[in-house]
Amino acid sequence: MIDWLISPLLDFGFMRRALVAGLALSLVAPPLGVFLTLRGMSLVGDAMAHAVLPGVAVGFLLAGFSLPAMSLGGLAAGLLVAGLAGSVSRLTGHREDSAIASFYLISLAAGVMLISLRGSSVDLTHVLFGSILAVDTTALWLIVGVSSVTLVVLAAIFRILVVECLDPLFLRGQGIRGGAVHGLFLGLMVLNLTAGFQTLGTLMAVGLMMLPATAARFWSTRLEGLMGLAIAIGMLSSVGGLLLSYHAGLPSGPCIILLAGAIYLLSALFGRYHSVFARWRRRVQPILPPDAHG
Repeated sequence: MIDWLISPLLDFGFMRRALVAGLALSLVAPPLGVFLTLRGMSLVGDAMAHAVLPGVAVGFLLAGFSLPAMSLGGLAAGLLVAGLAGSVSRLTGHREDSAIASFYLISLAAGVMLISLRGSSVDLTHVLFGSILAVDTTALWLIVGVSSVTLVVLAAIFRILVVECLDPLFLRGQGIRGGAVHGLFLGLMVLNLTAGFQTLGTLMAVGLMMLPATAARFWSTRLEGLMGLAIAIGMLSSVGGLLLSYHAGLPSGPCIILLAGAIYLLSALFGRYHSVFARWRRRVQPILPPDAHG
């Protein structure tokens, strides 16, 4: 068993790079997912993951499979969509999540169209689904750099983010602009989705952000517990998915996300809070008579 777990990481450099990339993403993406769930924006993460596709496609058309060009293009496209959605929401009164959903559909179609102008179905598959086993040194430095920046910024605005999630009126009363905090948070989300597309693709990068966060809510009701559990689930999914893909000869990205999905399903069934088992236990638990408490 130890050889099954350790030997792929000791024998192959691409497995070690993939492991470091997966752990770095797992350290920062799940906490962002926790804040998305607290803010009632769970589906916004999926929408923004698709919104980066046109920028990635433009970078691909200009420079081929150049990670810096595709990453800068994806970051610019994601920030543009977030800015446009916020502008439409302020100018028309439309809900921001519906505006983001509209722009993400436009972005997805535009990105697929742009890639098909020059690339093949293999190129499109690489962009949409990624390949964590193909992470090179440049991609690894990008992912580690993005993770480090995200950690520093999250630590700096952590208290403000918590207050904005729970009591935005109090934040406004303190003279702090909630819109600026919201914009910075969306920027961090886009930055991490851009870093994740190389490893998991634009379609599944959000999975490592949301599935650990939603699974953690079945086990803890405290913010620090949610954060710690989400990170642990993300890291377990990354390591387990990589080993499963290596030994079973399966695609690495789907293995990671499916393992996170399996943990979510188990949590929904047997978790400590709000799970199927927890609700069943409350229903069948006998109610003690008044004198039994004395």
